[in-house]
Amino acid sequence: MLKIIGILGDIGSGKSFIAKQFGYPIFNADKEVSKIYKKNISCYNKLRLKLSKYIKSYPINKKELSKAIISNQKNLKQIINIVHPIVRKKMNIFLKKNKKSKMIILDVPLLVENKLNKKNDILIFVEAKRKDINKRLKKRINYNQKLIDNFRKIQKPLSIKKKLSTYIIRNNFRLLSVKKRVKLIKSNILNERNST
Repeated sequence: MLKIIGILGDIGSGKSFIAKQFGYPIFNADKEVSKIYKKNISCYNKLRLKLSKYIKSYPINKKELSKAIISNQKNLKQIINIVHPIVRKKMNIFLKKNKKSKMIILDVPLLVENKLNKKNDILIFVEAKRKDINKRLKKRINYNQKLIDNFRKIQKPLSIKKKLSTYIIRNNFRLLSVKKRVKLIKSNILNERNST
């Protein structure tokens, strides 16, 4: 039976890095959103209509989106309302395409907030030290603290995400220890044991 794994955690905690270690098909929402911005004209038209002050060019320019988000939290919600249904459709296509796989990994930042997970999905929380997270975030090309703060505001508290999760992976950003933990969790899941 197909196991669907949702990866939860803070921005910059290494969710995508952890997802890759499972070695199964991954639905990466951030990558899908980038494709939508580049190729989906109807998404652009809707965003342009709602945020005409900021959205001027197609393909959608991430700098324009960032300005909209930084200037007003409500703009972020409007962007999500337009982009999220397209991501949901793409995710459903992905799930159908990979239904014969033993396991599928969902690397979706707003997985629980947008109710994209189902009751039987297994949630894994990625825990990392805030100082390590901040160090990594500052290295990102488009690093902007206000942008990150606005994204954090629309997410459920980490304590709730942790409670919802069956497993917790402490990410110290050392490949070997992370691989060990993932291997253990993977064998637990595939053997249908629910201990952490």
